[in-house]
Amino acid sequence: MRSSVRLRILITCGVLVAAGIGGWQLLPSDEERTAPIAVGTTDKVTSLDPAGAYDAGSWAMYSNVFQSLLTFKPGFTTPVPDAAESCKFIGTQLTTYQCVLRDDLTFANGRKVTAEDVEFSFERMLGIKTDVGPQPLFPTLKSVVADGRKVTFNLSGRDATFPLKLATGAGSIVDRTAYPAKSLRAGTTVDGSGPYVLKEYKPGVSARLEPNPNYKGAITKTGRTVVVKYFKESEELAAAWKDKQVDVTHRQMPPAFINSLKEATKDGTRITEASSAETRNLNFNVRPGSPMAKKAVRQAVAAVVDRPAITTGTYQSTVEPLYSLIPQGYVGHSTAFYDVTPEPDTAKAKRLLKDAGIDTPVKFTLGHSKDATYDAEAAELKKQLEESGLFEVDVVAVDWQAFQKGYAKGAYDAYTVGWLPDFPDSDSFTAPLVGTGNTLHNGFSSKRIDSLIAATQQFSDRSRATGDFRDIQAAVAEDVPLVPLWQKKDYVLSTEDVSGSQFLSDGTGIWRLWELGWI
Repeated sequence: MRSSVRLRILITCGVLVAAGIGGWQLLPSDEERTAPIAVGTTDKVTSLDPAGAYDAGSWAMYSNVFQSLLTFKPGFTTPVPDAAESCKFIGTQLTTYQCVLRDDLTFANGRKVTAEDVEFSFERMLGIKTDVGPQPLFPTLKSVVADGRKVTFNLSGRDATFPLKLATGAGSIVDRTAYPAKSLRAGTTVDGSGPYVLKEYKPGVSARLEPNPNYKGAITKTGRTVVVKYFKESEELAAAWKDKQVDVTHRQMPPAFINSLKEATKDGTRITEASSAETRNLNFNVRPGSPMAKKAVRQAVAAVVDRPAITTGTYQSTVEPLYSLIPQGYVGHSTAFYDVTPEPDTAKAKRLLKDAGIDTPVKFTLGHSKDATYDAEAAELKKQLEESGLFEVDVVAVDWQAFQKGYAKGAYDAYTVGWLPDFPDSDSFTAPLVGTGNTLHNGFSSKRIDSLIAATQQFSDRSRATGDFRDIQAAVAEDVPLVPLWQKKDYVLSTEDVSGSQFLSDGTGIWRLWELGWI
């Protein structure tokens, strides 16, 4: 499903060079070095409360300070027990899933973790139902019942992907005595049982994470103290790297900067390059009143968009064109949009609008999260669409949290959003993005697509869902609730004295800060 990590050592500065995984890890450790490892990122933490966020930055934090019943080990796509002692489906119908909780878990505040905390965490998340929360990930979950150390999940329909969903940030277990049942918890502290304890948090600035000495679970070693530094834009992160303010960077660096590292010698820099399932889509608000409520307008936009111009221009070939909902490397991947329109076709777009009786130019707003790279991407889309003579585009750049809330409320007719899978399965690109009540909050609903999504969830052998996944993608290319733009590679930069950076991320949504160490 995922390609294996390719580690590229750009400069060794006398450090031992070896084939395969970096030979620098063979050097003796400096036992006296106790300074925190500084990790830089442009990802944002929307909320420290697991019921209040469904984004990469927040879930990266959750995977370190909270536990879920299950988790993913590096390089594996089948979840293993973490807070749970064991988990399994009861019977053959795939509608009842049961876990037995470990009996030796405590929250950071010292309180014992119980099955009632697990029940509370799920019921709370589903009940609060925030605009940008993770509840859309569990459309089949009817009820959760705690009994002793057993937790039973009752589903409304067959869902072979349910264990994968439990292993995500949406499955984070919170202390029921420390979190309000009907509202999000305010403040800058958390009470979890993960491998790290959040010692200090400055919103939008930094987070200090220290190893949790009481952690018990799937992770066999705890890491070093880490300070995560948050940057508003990719250019700021690149500047911090150049100024040696951070030891590791992950998500997102400017494309030109990545290419400069790949093509030139940079003293003490190592770059890990891996295939990734991160995608980016142009999403449409199909609510009544938006010009995108008309399918012909969406189809016309899809016919005009020139992906190679975006990937080779704006992103300087650090991303690849994507022509379908499900990216390469995942079961059922197709080229549905390419099959409909192999090349940008203004004449086709003009016919679509004319046949639907739609006057041109069609005026609409295009929203995106503020960043120099995304600014350039939006400018390229605006240029392509307006040069066709068929559209007039008003670009709106907004800070991430305001942007996220804005598109959830229908503030933009179209908006670009990156997507990282919640778990390593094609279902993570279908139900959350194009199912009824999807996380994009775009108002799109299709009974046919919902039926196909349900069909894919029936098979424990995921290859048996290939045909249904391809049918979903064909339906998306016809209805066009979104236009896939690109799929990217994943890059992690580290200094030569940091080990484990190649294990930081593998596309499962888990940020393994505990893998980092000093050499």
